Amino acid sequence: MSIGPSMPLRLEKPEGIDLAQAARYFGARGGADAATQALLEKCAVPLLAAATPRAVWLEADPDSLTAAGILAGEDVAKHLEGCTAALLLAVGIDPKNHVLFVQSHVPAHTQLSWVLACNTQFGELSRMTQFKDKSAKHPDNVNGGLFTYPVLMAADILIYNADLVPVGQDQTQHLEIARDIAGRFNGIYGDTFTLPEGYVPASGAKIMSLAEPTKKMSKSDTNVNSFILMTDDKDTIVRKFKRAVTDSDGVVRFDREAKPGVSNLMCIYSTFTGKSNDEIAAEFEGKGYGDFKMAVAEVTADALAPVQAEYGKILADKGYVDGVLKDGAERAARLANRTVSKVYRKVGLLQLDK
Repeated sequence: MSIGPSMPLRLEKPEGIDLAQAARYFGARGGADAATQALLEKCAVPLLAAATPRAVWLEADPDSLTAAGILAGEDVAKHLEGCTAALLLAVGIDPKNHVLFVQSHVPAHTQLSWVLACNTQFGELSRMTQFKDKSAKHPDNVNGGLFTYPVLMAADILIYNADLVPVGQDQTQHLEIARDIAGRFNGIYGDTFTLPEGYVPASGAKIMSLAEPTKKMSKSDTNVNSFILMTDDKDTIVRKFKRAVTDSDGVVRFDREAKPGVSNLMCIYSTFTGKSNDEIAAEFEGKGYGDFKMAVAEVTADALAPVQAEYGKILADKGYVDGVLKDGAERAARLANRTVSKVYRKVGLLQLDK
């Protein structure tokens, strides 16, 4: 079993899925040219006729340990992982045709990360925007895991020789350093890793915070009104959109610089309706922001409703979710171990016969 040409990789953290991530799933169904959309659909919807895995879906649970420096209890951690897996299954990931697993269940990721770290420069990691931002936000917890996190993400990608990695605009720097590390390793030890390409969907490329529309929407934000979770009920969604920051202009038109809040709502509305900015502006011409916010809330809630219903059914069957993750880890390990063995041979690390 292997990942063939143009096989995509998706990484998710185990805290759940917010609207910014959800928009990429829904956006993958439209807004791209036919060839690109076909690639993205391998990652976003099930391919029932597929005989081999079409994508690797990874819950990057060790990554989350860099955020707070506080380990969640065992029951909490298992619950978070199960919830995220259930959400991915609910949006249409078919475990028969996709590999869905938790990162910490495949030790080869951290094994490769160490080798890659020895081929990564301190200056490269020091320049990473996410490290700078999180260090400034949490000066009391600037840990080594946060600093070397881009190397672990590079290992997550390169270990499967993925060709395509759908990313948000804020993650392009991490993909760039993964390519740099892979290129450097290939230059020293010969062709080993595929240099992955990134894709930022035109629709839902970067959903911003509802409270601070110049910032990316993030479920880790301390302001719960700044983000929409895929599990939020309709009343919660409506309440959050009603509180969304706009401006005093009162006109629905797209202008990221002058009207970041309204532009963000237009981006969300476009993701779920497929309408262009001009069409949205025409639809709400002469109407107030109250009508517009309610419309955005309605289409968002309607789009998430079937996913939430399926999520409830899947989450109720804990044995099924655990089985999917166990099977996914075994399948992923076979692919990952093969890459690590190849890397170990090239760098000269002794391996015992199995």
